[in-house]
Amino acid sequence: MNTLELSLGCCNYDRTKAIFDGRVRMEGCSLVPLALEPEEIFHRAFRGQEFDICEMSLSSHTLNVARGTAHYVAIPAFLSRAFRHSGIYVRADSGIRTPADLKGKKVGIPEYQITANVWIRGMLLDEYGVRPQDIRWRRGGLEQPGRRERSPITLPEGIEVEQIPDDTTLSKQLESGELDAVFGAKAPSCFLNGSGKVQRLFADYRKAEQDYFAKTRIFPTMHVVGVRKSLVDKHPWLPVSVYKGFIEAKKVATEELKQVGHLAVTLPWSVAELEATQKLMGEDYWSYGLADNRHVLDTFTRYHHEQGISPRRVQAEELFYGPALEPAKN
Repeated sequence: MNTLELSLGCCNYDRTKAIFDGRVRMEGCSLVPLALEPEEIFHRAFRGQEFDICEMSLSSHTLNVARGTAHYVAIPAFLSRAFRHSGIYVRADSGIRTPADLKGKKVGIPEYQITANVWIRGMLLDEYGVRPQDIRWRRGGLEQPGRRERSPITLPEGIEVEQIPDDTTLSKQLESGELDAVFGAKAPSCFLNGSGKVQRLFADYRKAEQDYFAKTRIFPTMHVVGVRKSLVDKHPWLPVSVYKGFIEAKKVATEELKQVGHLAVTLPWSVAELEATQKLMGEDYWSYGLADNRHVLDTFTRYHHEQGISPRRVQAEELFYGPALEPAKN
């Protein structure tokens, strides 16, 4: 039987490693895997549809689904998930001690639409009453000048977003005091250098995030997997084969984490951490599929529309390839 030779662009996580090293194969496919950083994958996928299968920003995919401009169909394999209380960085001398103190401040963002910031803004509104309109947004590259939105967006009146000059970065402006805070998925270098000028808003972010999960049962989804729509039209079996492959790869990673005799990651108490996480969040805490994540996805699509990024409220089912949502059962 001939197999499809397909390109795969995604991060080489523990939960995708078995696909990269060939221990897990996707039925009917021969993969050319490319281990890349998310920013490069998203830029190349959304601008030029360069990959046959790729990791995708949930936010940008939601926007394209709402507009009817999606070139990829998605499967509910959430390669990246992360709590985002840890993604709020503030100047130590800014007077920002609580979320309410962000009101009226200049806050840097790499892009308004990135998934991490959708979650941060939604969490600030739901949990602390801080609206997007309360903040003065400044957009640009975190460490490299000139970054802009990967997909064009039109925001509602009352949302102030200004592009910073193309000869500077968010990190430089935060360090110099031109910005009061930065929101994002990555820590700015002015925080990592240990100067003390920049700190996290939530110093004990682990406790804040655990409390948030205990209250909301939300473990934020960041990235999904996309399959080129033109390929799906020719090979409707393909998304399910891809989905099954990612599910199996995650199982391999989870089993490796359980091995106490030879630790899978370079942390001395990784098994104890796994056990503590499962006690708090459930055995399959990094779940794939729509059914186990509906409340998370419904919250996200609500945030996405409330913040004016998507022109209409997208239903969770619209985000994914239908047959992948109803796997065969024995």
